[in-house]
Amino acid sequence: MTDEEKAAKRERAGEYDASQIQVLKGLEAVRKRPGMYIGATNEQGLHHLVWEIIDNGIDEALAGFADEINVVVEKDNSITVTDNGRGIPIGTQRDTGKSALETVFTILHAGGKFGGGGYKVSGGLHGVGASVVNALSKELDVVVTKGGKRYYMDFERGHVKTPMKVIGDAPQDAHGTKVHFVPDPDIFTETTTFNMKTLTTRVRELAFLNKGLRITIRDDRSEEPVEHDFFYEGGIRHYVEFLDRGRTPIFKDPIYIEGQENGITVEVSIQYTNDYHSTLLTFTNNINTYEGGTHEEGFKRALTRIINNYGRNNNLIKDSEPNLSGDDVREGMTAVVSIKHPDPQFEGQTKTKLGNSDARTATDHIFGQEFSKFMMEHPQIAEQIVEKGSVASKARAAAKRAREVTRKRSGLEINSLPGKLANNTSKDPNVSELFIVEGDSAGGSAKQGRSRLTQAILPIRGKILNVEKATMEKILANEEIRSLFTAMGTGFGNDFDISKVNYHKLIIMTDADVDGAHIQILLLTLIYNYMRPMIDAGYVYIAQPPLYRVRQGNKFQRYVDSDEELQELLGQLPASPKPQIQRYKGLGEMDASQLWDTTMNPDHRRLLRVTSDDASAAQEAFTMLMGEKVAPRRKFIEDNATFVENLDV
Repeated sequence: MTDEEKAAKRERAGEYDASQIQVLKGLEAVRKRPGMYIGATNEQGLHHLVWEIIDNGIDEALAGFADEINVVVEKDNSITVTDNGRGIPIGTQRDTGKSALETVFTILHAGGKFGGGGYKVSGGLHGVGASVVNALSKELDVVVTKGGKRYYMDFERGHVKTPMKVIGDAPQDAHGTKVHFVPDPDIFTETTTFNMKTLTTRVRELAFLNKGLRITIRDDRSEEPVEHDFFYEGGIRHYVEFLDRGRTPIFKDPIYIEGQENGITVEVSIQYTNDYHSTLLTFTNNINTYEGGTHEEGFKRALTRIINNYGRNNNLIKDSEPNLSGDDVREGMTAVVSIKHPDPQFEGQTKTKLGNSDARTATDHIFGQEFSKFMMEHPQIAEQIVEKGSVASKARAAAKRAREVTRKRSGLEINSLPGKLANNTSKDPNVSELFIVEGDSAGGSAKQGRSRLTQAILPIRGKILNVEKATMEKILANEEIRSLFTAMGTGFGNDFDISKVNYHKLIIMTDADVDGAHIQILLLTLIYNYMRPMIDAGYVYIAQPPLYRVRQGNKFQRYVDSDEELQELLGQLPASPKPQIQRYKGLGEMDASQLWDTTMNPDHRRLLRVTSDDASAAQEAFTMLMGEKVAPRRKFIEDNATFVENLDV
């Protein structure tokens, strides 16, 4: 570096001084970087505003001061949340000199959750609720009822518009808080429209997790308002029954266990069905800890120990037989584990994995003691549970033998890729894509048209096995499934290791018809049950091939996706020459260049990313659509058949 360059560098460094340090006052930081507080400003972040306000009512319920929360989606798409808790305090807060009501809605990290003695346990993840919602709302108003008075205050984009004032008298025993807010379209530029299904699913889940709390939700946006009333005296016991609606339980009522240790409340409900898959949902302070954590570890450890101990002590597991594994005792199990912790510590990429070691101990002790007692008091049910695990153990051993024989016979060792796989040349998973393609014809076109550096092709024949109804032995005997497991390199089920994944995009590419949709569902059922981290990581996609190609003359060509788009395009074209219209009934009708241009070229293609934000809703859908019970599936078809405009049969 020359002296002139050094001098220029010193001059540039001198330009960075205290005057360039920006201090954001009040809630300006929230509006400047909203994603830091609500995750994103998309539809998910929009709904996060509702969760934050509801969580305040949940806190009052957890503290024993509220038993009802009402949520309303108003006609103008704003939200009103009312609870019958104590009502936000209206006295002067000593640190700010402002009313506690104003402080809660204008100061970050202000509230009863931060060591002020207001709540021993609080729901929600961030604890910044009211002030963040206020900052990201175009308008927000709040009414507090307490002490025989009603107090009102409103805000505009986080700033006080009307100072707190008394707006009337109220019965002396009336109490509660009503918050009404309008999301700011300047922040939520993608959408400010609330999804009733998303709201209803979460509200129902909260009602399950807080027994005895009634939560209602009403949508006033249509001519006939839609209203749901959720109240579950049995709490998570009813949650397990709800999850198992499409399955056949092996005993009548779910087991329910509750206890407290060192300030940690533990609730567990468990049921076994004649299914082959397990469903385990865990929660901490109403947060879905779908990455698991210490409470899940404590539950699993106690479950395996107690079932094995009972089996040994009652000669249900012979001395010559090995202990049942965790997988064995959880086969066919549906369980919900919900704990309330005074100081939860979360870890993991999405902060939804519990890290408190005392939660492991408390869950293990409470569930272990009470489950052992239940098994001794209900020997018939206990024998059914042990027998279920023993059958699973024998089937797992048989599947292992079948897998080893199959590997030797087919040459599909751990480092051997399927013969039908046309792999890409890059070894970097970040840029590598695996297309699962329906049919040999489309597979051939895809292999010819692909980018060999980044795109691998795995053709499959017809419809794969429905794993929702199959044993592990049958699953591993299926060539198509084995090929997918082997190509991905991750293993499957409890042995799944996403760090070994060969492709960061797994793209399902099927025909745009009923059979193609069925194949998509079968593949998603497989991935959801045995490669779930792929979905959680955002690695699973569905390709969107066009439905029509329109050509006019020698120069004009366009692909369209629906009949509506086709009619709109035809109305815009000149009358001659006559347009040539080709309808693609299958991917195999496209040549290599057409398939590349429309569906595989990253510059032009459209992919749908598969997500599973709500584990219970996803599990319910898979069980209903792919499970053994026909009645729930038939009812779903009958209820929704009228919404199908064009059925391709």
